[in-house]
Parts: sequence; C-alpha cells; structure tokens
Amino acid sequence: MTDPHLSEVMSERRQLLNLAYRLLGSLAEAEDVVQETYARWYAMSEQRRAEVTTPGAWLTTVAGRICLDLLGSARARRERYVGEWIPEPVPGRSDFFGGTAAPDPADRVTLDESISMAFLVVLDSMTPAERVAFVLHDVFRYSFAEIAEVVGRTPAACRQLASSARRRIDTSPRPPETARAEVVRNFKRAWEAGDIEGLVGLLDPAAVATADSGGLVPAFLEPLVGSSEIATTWIHIGTRLSTVVLVERMVNGQLGLVAEADGKVISVYSFDIVDDRISRIWVMRNPEKLRAWRG
Repeated sequence: MTDPHLSEVMSERRQLLNLAYRLLGSLAEAEDVVQETYARWYAMSEQRRAEVTTPGAWLTTVAGRICLDLLGSARARRERYVGEWIPEPVPGRSDFFGGTAAPDPADRVTLDESISMAFLVVLDSMTPAERVAFVLHDVFRYSFAEIAEVVGRTPAACRQLASSARRRIDTSPRPPETARAEVVRNFKRAWEAGDIEGLVGLLDPAAVATADSGGLVPAFLEPLVGSSEIATTWIHIGTRLSTVVLVERMVNGQLGLVAEADGKVISVYSFDIVDDRISRIWVMRNPEKLRAWRG
C-alpha cells in the first residue's frame, strides 16, 4: 500500500495530539483519537486518499469530530466517576529528553498557556460544541468556515459558540512566571515546615482546592473552600505523609509540586495564582492519570 501523502500525514501527528489533549483533557484519550484518525485515513482507498488536497485539514476535521463525539458522551461517564474530575496533568517536555526509552505522548504536547490547568478546567465547563469551536479558533487559528466542517453548524453559529466560550475565560491578570514560581516555592517551604500561618498567608481567603482520586486512592472527595480549611488540611496531609518528598516540577507548562514516595510519583499539584496569592489548587491522585509521570 502506497501513500503519496505519507510524510505530510505523519507530520500532523503532533498537531492532532495537541488538539485532542486540549479538547479532552486526557493524554490517553488524545492518543486514542490520533490512532483512530489515522485508522480512518488508511481505511480509505488509495484513490480516495489521493483525492484529498489537504490531508492536514482532513485529519483535523476527523479528529475534531471524534473528540466532539467523546465530549458528548463524557457527561454520562462523569456521573459514574468517584469524586471530582480534573484534567490529566502533563510533565514538562524536558523530562523526556536525554533518555533511551520511547518518548511519552506528553513529549509531543506543546506546553504553553493554553494547557495550563486553569485553562483546561475552564474548557471543561463549556459545552462540547463551544469547546471545539473555541479551541480550534482561538488556540489553533482555524477559520469558522473550517470549524463548521467539524461541528456541523454554520460558520456564523460557530462564531457565536466561540464568543460564548470566550466569555467564560478568566482574564484576571496573572503574575509573571518568576513571581508565580516564588509563591509555589514559598508554599512548599511552609508546607514542609508545618507552618499553618505561612500557608494561610499564601492562600486567597476564598481559595478552592480540588482533588481527583477516581476513588482509587485516599483523597478529599469534596472541594475545600477557604484559606484556613485548606491550610489545616495540608498540615494534616503533611503529618500523615512524613516520608513523602516534595519536588518542584513543571506541570502543564507552569511550576507545580510533585509528591514522591520511594521514588514513585503519588500526587501532582497544580496552582492558579492571582494577585500573588494562590486562588486554586488542583491535586491529581488518580494513579491512572499519573502514567505520564512514571519512569
């Protein structure tokens, strides 16, 4: 079987994974979408493939439609999920360079603001059509005419979807990365020292902490609200996990914390910071969502 578009088609893999991860918030599901997209490409006859003038656009359209279908069924899956659902965190790309093992899918995800945990959580609050229209237009710069091919609506309707989604995005100014990193480091120091007053001072009074365990490991099931409640809980966690080592790592393109026990990652902490205080903490405990952090 020959494919005159082979080089062009395979070069789209990174783009497709980037798109699917942002739409689904899951590396595993994103990989499945990419594989299914390529399967559909090669399920066509050579003649039909040769008739496709822009394979990249064809692949993106198919991947977008697959993601749209998955997002449509996600609500039912979430109803069976134990506790809160958080997008799957990805490590920094540098974590994958220099080794001899095959690269993890996370290595092919572009780490920028559009995959920060705060951004992904907001995306998850959108309707499937809003999410697809917004990500394709505002992140990947596709035209509304192209997006219409994916969501099956008119370009004008797609423009409205993206506009509606855009209104959900928090435009509060965020501190520069250096200042943000210092807040995370101070949080780590206060936590390790058992300094509850230090933790409270670093947290916004209305801060929210959310944990995702999938019901597979211990974690608080309901979000914690308020600096005092979060600080108290974190001190209790530190007391119970006295043998755990906290490590600074890049999480979704921003500095976060990773808890390791016997060299194994057991938790990943993501932060959102506004006005030099932590406003949100996301704790990933579900071992099935920590596969990219192994090794």
